[in-house]
Amino acid sequence: MTGKADFTEEEWKAVLEGPPSAGLLVITASRGGTFRETFSMAKAYTEARKQHGESQLLDELVNAKPEMDHTRYKTPEELKQASIKHLTDAVDLLKSKATPEELDEYRKFTLGLAQRVAEAHKEDGEKVSDAEQQAIDEIGSTLG
Repeated sequence: MTGKADFTEEEWKAVLEGPPSAGLLVITASRGGTFRETFSMAKAYTEARKQHGESQLLDELVNAKPEMDHTRYKTPEELKQASIKHLTDAVDLLKSKATPEELDEYRKFTLGLAQRVAEAHKEDGEKVSDAEQQAIDEIGSTLG
């Protein structure tokens, strides 16, 4: 089983940044619902904690407080590029250190979190806006 101890501090930080980066991509994809969407991201972590014991990697991931510093980016495009890089870096690290099953669990958790964030607030009467769906598709593509 792969866990935090298998990574350097910098590598672990990269793994931790992936899921909140995916959530932030969806939150910033369209206007409105920021509070609900942020709350739904936190709730995804809380619910994942209830499934404790199924994966050491996910247990340690969801027990760490998700950190997002959206203020360090000057434009939405800069934030998007940084978020995609966080996801890419995390997947590359997990490919080299985790089992294929653990990588798949990480992908599912991250994509599920993004979907949940998108569904937290209706935009233009739709459960998931076109912009949010595009963000989810890009996240899925980046995760592999």
